[in-house]
Amino acid sequence: MLTADLLKQSALAIRSQPLRAALIILAMSIGVLSVSVLTALGESARSYIVHEFESLGTHLVIVLPGRSETTGGQPPLFGETPRDLTLDDAQALLRSPHIGAIAPLTVGSAPASSGGLERETNIFGSTHALRRVRHLNMAEGRFLPEMEIDKTASVCVIGQTIKAELFAGKPALGQWLRVSDRRFRVIGVLASEKQSIGVDFDEMVIIPVASAQALFDTRSLFRILIETKSKAAMLRAVDDIRQIIKLRHEGEDDVTIITQDSVISTFDKIVTALTLTVVSIAAISLAVAGVLVMNVMLVSVTHRTAEIGLLKALGATSGQLQGLFLTEAAMLSVAGALVGLGLGQVALAVLQAVYPDFPIVLPLWALAAALAVALLTGLVFGVLPARRAARLDPVAALGKR
Repeated sequence: MLTADLLKQSALAIRSQPLRAALIILAMSIGVLSVSVLTALGESARSYIVHEFESLGTHLVIVLPGRSETTGGQPPLFGETPRDLTLDDAQALLRSPHIGAIAPLTVGSAPASSGGLERETNIFGSTHALRRVRHLNMAEGRFLPEMEIDKTASVCVIGQTIKAELFAGKPALGQWLRVSDRRFRVIGVLASEKQSIGVDFDEMVIIPVASAQALFDTRSLFRILIETKSKAAMLRAVDDIRQIIKLRHEGEDDVTIITQDSVISTFDKIVTALTLTVVSIAAISLAVAGVLVMNVMLVSVTHRTAEIGLLKALGATSGQLQGLFLTEAAMLSVAGALVGLGLGQVALAVLQAVYPDFPIVLPLWALAAALAVALLTGLVFGVLPARRAARLDPVAALGKR
């Protein structure tokens, strides 16, 4: 029996039992649909999170006050208060040859008003280097000027939402903006930025860091953002940061240093593990479809006993009969997989329309894997019916016994 004969005979058998074929294709398509959609969502979530952290900057290192560690006991009540990070600490870090730029941050909230309009606003105190470290773009004017880190200046840069709500369509450049009890002249407006890891620059007012410390009556920094000169220099920069801070903090290693690569890697592993778990659960539906393939094919063997007996009487070998039934199972499985992938694309298109800001893409490897798994499922669960058909005695089969 030639390959063309196998395919033709399998196609005829499928067409002769449309309800049976439809049930198998439906079950297989539901399994492939579930796996493909969940794989796409998991992979898209992983890519989205990685992209969000990469958009924070290039070769980014974040220094926070306080040491994040597990000590295994009750937190100490006295004598272990983490030391604050200061502007002097930030300036001292520039001694490292592996650091390209440093942007100290002081963060707070205060009422901002202009022309009788007022709203509660997030205030960022930083330096000219923040634009480089966070890759900020300007829509109008210029960013904070280059100046001594400890010098105050009554200038500010605002986001698009602040401009729209407090200046009501009027030009904002050159206007005065009152923040709490101080006034700042608007020298720049940021280009619209999507929210990035909980920070919305559209609703931000950025002022010099020394001015922010005076505004909030504090000398401490919220954190220090650092851009290293290259990816290779990141680890060496981390060692330098730790040594410099220890020297300045009386030998105490009392800061937490977070590298961009470590955060991306951690989230990548977490999301990948969650995706594999969810997809594994969804793959149970493929196993259920495989059981249906086996049961329906076993019934088919019973109904086609006379046909099998005739084929064996005409000289068909056991191997050829097994191939006939396995080919039929494979064709039904592939048809179900293709239908499932088509339905999956429709489902993903609907999800993309509902959540346009979240890019949803089914990678090519997932397409190939869905087809391969569906085919493998059909073949594995088609083996038992195929072997049963091949073992039938031709005389008994012709007599339908």
